[in-house]
Amino acid sequence: MKFLNRVLLAMLVVVTGLVAPSGRAQTSPQKTEKKAAASPEAKTQKTNTDAYIALMRRDVRQEKAEIMGAMMELNAQDSAKFWPIYSDYDMQLTKLNDQRIQTIKDYAQNYNQMTDEKADELVQRSIAYQKARAELFAQTYDKVKQALGAITAARFALVEHQLLAIIDLQIVSSLPIVGQSM
Repeated sequence: MKFLNRVLLAMLVVVTGLVAPSGRAQTSPQKTEKKAAASPEAKTQKTNTDAYIALMRRDVRQEKAEIMGAMMELNAQDSAKFWPIYSDYDMQLTKLNDQRIQTIKDYAQNYNQMTDEKADELVQRSIAYQKARAELFAQTYDKVKQALGAITAARFALVEHQLLAIIDLQIVSSLPIVGQSM
């Protein structure tokens, strides 16, 4: 149960990091999970959880944009240039975060029976996500710099980096370490 709570907490934190709906961890043998997954109660719970997470996702995205707006201190002319760039970045980041949530779901589903191969696959997927996110971040910095100058782009980079670092810390600190007893 402690594992399930930690994974669910991590999933909610991921949602606050602008990701798609989450799943639940495997906490009992596969036979039991298959029966539970097929039950109407399990389907209802998953539907309710997905709807709740989608709602949280919208709210958190709005809060993140509000923080960014407050920190950027843009006039109307600069706002007209910045927000389309940021919206495109946010849309692409959300797609990347969809991959991240899938990796966390996979981790949760395989936690109790982790193999070397699965562990390596999950780490490789995580590394690929980090690389893709860093590339997207760099591309967006360049776009903001071209549109608004290096100082404004640096302000964007610092604020976004801080927000992403906070989200990342919340996620990784919520996940149990594979191979350690709970």
